[in-house]
Amino acid sequence: MAEELKVIVFTLAHEEYGIEVDKVRTIERMMPITRVPKTPPFVKGVVNLRGIVIPVIDLRGRFGLAETEFTDNSRIIIVAANDLEVGFIVDSANDVMDVMSDAIENPPEVVGGIKAKYISGVAKIGESRLLILLNLIEVLNRNEIIQLEQIGE
Repeated sequence: MAEELKVIVFTLAHEEYGIEVDKVRTIERMMPITRVPKTPPFVKGVVNLRGIVIPVIDLRGRFGLAETEFTDNSRIIIVAANDLEVGFIVDSANDVMDVMSDAIENPPEVVGGIKAKYISGVAKIGESRLLILLNLIEVLNRNEIIQLEQIGE
């Protein structure tokens, strides 16, 4: 019996991605981001969200995709991983979707220019739609989590 996985669907460079709903705290419109010195280029800085300082990562930069100007559709998805809240800047956040576990395949080496280590799987939705599921633990690898934890202090 296949299990259902609820995911938030978002786009980056015309590809659709998913993050499990239970890892997502909130989705916010773009807001002022304060730069933090001595961080990797894809770490855009921090935001103050209801009194909590949250590091913000541009997922385009994280995945080595061309960064673009933010638009009215750009969103910051606040996720929780390893007791750390982090914001991911995405091109747009579209909807919530149920994905059947038997529709998820292991990731190929590269999908949409993104290395397989950042991807937990690829879900086939209907005949022609693919949804790339993120591996949050790798997107926020250990060394970067340590750096980001220090930003929030």
